[in-house]
Amino acid sequence: MDYKQYITVVQDWPKEGVQFKDITTLMDNGPAYKAAVDEIVHYAKEMKADLVVGPEARGFIVGCPVSYALEIGFAPVRKEGKLPREVIKVDYGLEYGKDVLTIHRDAIKPGQRVLITDDLLATGGTIEATIKLVEELGGIVVGCAFLIELTYLNGRDKLNGYEVLTLMQY
Repeated sequence: MDYKQYITVVQDWPKEGVQFKDITTLMDNGPAYKAAVDEIVHYAKEMKADLVVGPEARGFIVGCPVSYALEIGFAPVRKEGKLPREVIKVDYGLEYGKDVLTIHRDAIKPGQRVLITDDLLATGGTIEATIKLVEELGGIVVGCAFLIELTYLNGRDKLNGYEVLTLMQY
């Protein structure tokens, strides 16, 4: 399926010069959203994933329906201060500074096969940090799945050695 026909490109948002890829118009179309999720579900089955992990918030939009369809768990990765129990954390770089991601310390069992999902692979920093969290807990990252990849930002370079699925590339 040509998913790009369901993506709205918003010029100059959130700042001038940016062409924002809005996935809400994909989500608005039930059959297109289902087809995209189903494609990632198929990939997760091929990778023999035991658990889906996604960073907030749009990683939830992709990962939760995948975990539901597979009848496996979903573990959220959130910004510091958002998870209520004991967590591990990792600092990661942003264009304008640093941020912190966390996951519950008991979210992943050693040896669990983990699929990481998100809406967008851009610079790769968020997913690289998520991989560090998964591996620190003993999880095995079997793949990373995205709706969109911005190839010109070279985020895939940070994922060398990991299987990557993207449904659309810009």
